[in-house]
Amino acid sequence: MTTASSSLPSPVPSPEHAPTWARRAAHAIALCAVPSGLWRIAMASGVYVGYSDQVLREVYGIPGWGIAYVVGLSVLAELAALSPLLLVGDRWRPMSPRVLDPLAWTASGILVLGALWQLVVLFTVESHTYLASGTAQTVWGFVFAPLLAVPALMTAVTWSYVKRHRAR
Repeated sequence: MTTASSSLPSPVPSPEHAPTWARRAAHAIALCAVPSGLWRIAMASGVYVGYSDQVLREVYGIPGWGIAYVVGLSVLAELAALSPLLLVGDRWRPMSPRVLDPLAWTASGILVLGALWQLVVLFTVESHTYLASGTAQTVWGFVFAPLLAVPALMTAVTWSYVKRHRAR
């Protein structure tokens, strides 16, 4: 007497689970975007973050269209920061690894270039003209500093993803 399980074809081997460090790195990326997003939302809400009312009105359009822009930027940044979780998750795969591998490497490269660009902007005169000096700049530095870790974390998560799927 044969059983139903003996007539089923053997399943395709699934890739190994993401290592713990890669899962933690992917979650850290999502957490790195939170402080700057909250800072932007505070700015859009009218909380003093170091910009004068005149700068908020003339440069950022707050109150007005700038509120939607700043809040939308915060939401988009957090959604983008959540995307590395797709590389370490086991439940849902939106694309095949053949497509996701180059996309992940491209995202890592763009993040590295973006971080370098932000460092250049940080040290230009223009970036210091609108923000009040002292405590406001210190808070701004602490709030945006975690974003500098994102390129390295994303590269590590991408490397782990590609290594796991190429080993298959």
